[in-house]
Amino acid sequence: MATQMGENELWLLSFYRTSEIGGALFFGRLARSMKQGANQRDMSKHFADEAQHAWLWTSCIERLGAHPLKLTDAYQDQYLAAAGLPVNLMEVLAVTQIFESRVINQYARHQRASGLHPIVGETLERIMEDEKWHVEWVRRALRAMEPEYGKERIEKTIRHFREADEEVYRKTILEHEERVAHLADVMARTRGEEPKDGR
Repeated sequence: MATQMGENELWLLSFYRTSEIGGALFFGRLARSMKQGANQRDMSKHFADEAQHAWLWTSCIERLGAHPLKLTDAYQDQYLAAAGLPVNLMEVLAVTQIFESRVINQYARHQRASGLHPIVGETLERIMEDEKWHVEWVRRALRAMEPEYGKERIEKTIRHFREADEEVYRKTILEHEERVAHLADVMARTRGEEPKDGR
């Protein structure tokens, strides 16, 4: 079967897949280190979801007639290098909230793109169901920790990890600027708009 997507779209879907694999490994390590209880239970489901998402992107790419690209760096690896490892459960959950906010925003933007292939749209819709739950459970768990850590400390921790996330995201976009710009142009053409570089 001939591939139904270009090189840049294949790179993007492979990037999603690599990030989901990185997320599964990261959250799996966290779940293993956590004390037994509701948070460990939810984190265990969370990492299982991430592994399933990696499979869904693998399947999506194959259904489009291609094979996933082997990408070396996961988003999470760069993120932890910039932000540092979390040192307690509250920081673990703050990191998780930032990761999931980034993912859900990126997938939502992709979902709204004109000319979206139905297979990609179906995959995004399936994954977004889980992502919404991820954001909910983490927000609920952080709120329950306010008596122990204090609301201000939790908010300050979230800001710290958000700043690291923004730094890594900017770096990622700059590293892959040509691919991202090309995809933006393709999306613009499907809407009948003039690409930014006038091509």
